Amino acid sequence: MTTFGVRLREAMRAHGPLCVGIDPHPPLLRAWGLSEDVTGLKAFTDACVEAFAGRVALVKPQVAFFEAYGSGGIMVLEEAIGELREAGTLVLADAKRGDIGSTMDAYAHAWLGDGPLGSDAVTVSPYLGFGSLAPALELARANDRGVFVLAATSNPEAAELQRITGPDGRSIAQRMVDDAAAHNAGAEFGSVGVVVGATLTEAPDLSTLNGPILMPGVGAQGGGADSIRKLVRDSDLGAVVPNVSREVLKAGPSVGALQVRVHRLTDEFEFLRD
Repeated sequence: MTTFGVRLREAMRAHGPLCVGIDPHPPLLRAWGLSEDVTGLKAFTDACVEAFAGRVALVKPQVAFFEAYGSGGIMVLEEAIGELREAGTLVLADAKRGDIGSTMDAYAHAWLGDGPLGSDAVTVSPYLGFGSLAPALELARANDRGVFVLAATSNPEAAELQRITGPDGRSIAQRMVDDAAAHNAGAEFGSVGVVVGATLTEAPDLSTLNGPILMPGVGAQGGGADSIRKLVRDSDLGAVVPNVSREVLKAGPSVGALQVRVHRLTDEFEFLRD
């Protein structure tokens, strides 16, 4: 199997750069006319899988919305991951895991192993120290999977931590990007990506990353083509993966309407296609 980074780049070339979220939060379930239980969750998720499989580069289920329903919700998530991957669509589990030692190793095996939740990539938090991510990074490399490291997130609370500058003049967010870049050195296109909010007013230097840049906040949260162009150098735009969720999901519950919205947004971000 080729590395996750190479598979993602191929998928972006084939389908466009979009990462589409599956975020079954209660207001959306209600808007779709679905019940706020496992039955409604499954109907929502099944429609998303049908709409997105084979049509986008990356699908990102938000794990928390499935965990909220307990074992039944996890079963729905397992089925969705399996169906998407069987269709050849890359899956990024948005689990934002971050811990140390054997616990991080267990998280890594859950999301990057061969079990029922095994995905093509997972989001991780490095704020117990980048070194704490070693079990996930090592397993991802061994299994040709990917890891997306939270670097510069767009939530207002993040700035007070992520923009702290160290003795070398680099912000914490920049150090996260630089540490990710070190893992991608020498690769055709690295499998260690970073998460950088599309609604930020400034971003870390991404020029040496050599890996994917996941940019959430596109659409309903105010980010778009113009904000991405302001944050990312022209030479790095081919690595950007815009993450859209509500902007697509509000078109449901019609599978056809979801697909039309994906097609429109794919055209909008055509300038990112490498």
